[in-house]
Amino acid sequence: MSPAAPDPTDTKPLRADARRNRARVLEAAESVFAAKGTGAPTEEVARVAGVGIGTVFRHFPTKEALLEAVLVARLQRFVAEAEAVVAADSADPGGAFFAFLTSWIEMSSAKNAYFEALTAAGVTLQHAKSDIGTRLLGSLGVLLSRAQAAGAVRDDLVPGELITIIIGVAKAAEYAGPDARLRDRAVTILFDGLRPSAGERR
Repeated sequence: MSPAAPDPTDTKPLRADARRNRARVLEAAESVFAAKGTGAPTEEVARVAGVGIGTVFRHFPTKEALLEAVLVARLQRFVAEAEAVVAADSADPGGAFFAFLTSWIEMSSAKNAYFEALTAAGVTLQHAKSDIGTRLLGSLGVLLSRAQAAGAVRDDLVPGELITIIIGVAKAAEYAGPDARLRDRAVTILFDGLRPSAGERR
């Protein structure tokens, strides 16, 4: 079993050139893993980033550390987007809610590959599931309550139930693979089930 990867949220100060190199490696890793899967070699990441393999390992001592850093960066970016949607306070709460769910399903399908690769390597991700998860739940709760108040979402739905449904649909989207029609159909069915019935609509 591999040891837990170093914390990719470590805030030790880096020189400007080191920060740039780290950012280039992370950007390249996300691109390579998206195109070729999480099993893609670290050497390919170095090539795309335009740095030596030694530079990659200086910032990310193991492949697991690099995978975790990419995953955490994706999650942090998504949470920031969710909080921006909340702050925007759309005049169409239902539209904002369903657009957010669509983004979440797409993001979940992508991140599952990272979680599975890290879990298989015995790496725990407690920090990736604590602060980020708390912030995401907070944003989800606000968007859900606004959509319910607007009559766009059924009143009896609670965040915990919604998360379970999202996870299931994200897995279904993975199963659908390149079949866009099947993925879209699964999401449509989910959204129909979240809306109030004809008798409940205001």
